[in-house]
Amino acid sequence: MKVAVFSLHNFEKEYLLKSNADRHELVLIPAPLSESTVALAAGCQAVSIFTADNAKAGVLSQLKKLGVNYLAIRAAGYNQVDLKKAKELNIKVARVPAYSPYAIAEHTIALILALNRKLMRAHHRVMDLNFSLDGLVGFDMNGKTVGVIGTGKIGAVFIQILCGFGCRVLAYDEFRNPAVEQMPGVTYSDFNTLCEQSDIISLHVPLNDGTRYLINANTIARMKPGVMLINTSRGALIKTKDVIDALKSRHIGSLGLDVYEEEEGLFFFDHSDDDILQDDTISRLMTFKNVLITAHQAFLTETALTNIADTTVVNLDCFDQGRPSPNEIAS
Repeated sequence: MKVAVFSLHNFEKEYLLKSNADRHELVLIPAPLSESTVALAAGCQAVSIFTADNAKAGVLSQLKKLGVNYLAIRAAGYNQVDLKKAKELNIKVARVPAYSPYAIAEHTIALILALNRKLMRAHHRVMDLNFSLDGLVGFDMNGKTVGVIGTGKIGAVFIQILCGFGCRVLAYDEFRNPAVEQMPGVTYSDFNTLCEQSDIISLHVPLNDGTRYLINANTIARMKPGVMLINTSRGALIKTKDVIDALKSRHIGSLGLDVYEEEEGLFFFDHSDDDILQDDTISRLMTFKNVLITAHQAFLTETALTNIADTTVVNLDCFDQGRPSPNEIAS
């Protein structure tokens, strides 16, 4: 089967080619899928996309006209796909539901520790031969209350790590995870209680109509002054301008982001030759010393990349053989 692989990045190329092992004819396209690039899928029966690609109604209609009947997402999230339109066009969609919850959970911990112990500031000081410790005071993780919003695979692993630190965990999820309920020091609570009592709050929920801007001025107002906020899930869970206001007022004490609501066209690309960053919002975020941003790299481990590639190829195999994929998304 001929497959147009959009948003193909160098960091994933070797893993995808190895997993594919020449089973499918892969057309490797560095550009993201959009209305202006969809024609590159001509002659292909399937398309594979990443997190920032556009698979909304208009693009799907054009893909169908080109003869594309299958869509393989190289990620767990699928908010970039119009599933209703895909069903209408009879385009089957599959994803990678789990590739390495440990990768995301461990990166979340890395953000927390780096912010708490001010590692970036300390590193830059030492590189400038400044060995002063003033302004670098952190806190013990042991005994701190961490609010975890979302207790699926990633949230559960994250909580397991927190238990090792001796944290008290307040968990919030529409569907309780029985394994999480059995972990020591973990209590399920309502959202407001979590906001009011947590020293650190970390987001591990998908983006949908119910979670968009879950963190906004009203919910931030319920949080403890000086709270640490972490987001390694989806950028639009946070209303960024409200978070900036809370950083300015010092209500939010520190912020760790691996995702950003306007990351499309920004993250995954090298803009170092650009004279001016055009995004005023992220430019403002970058001015805060208590903000740490990584460019959607939480998943970036060898294990995760291997699993993403392997599952994507399995999905393509199923499409090619005319059998249902276990990872197919029901519309």
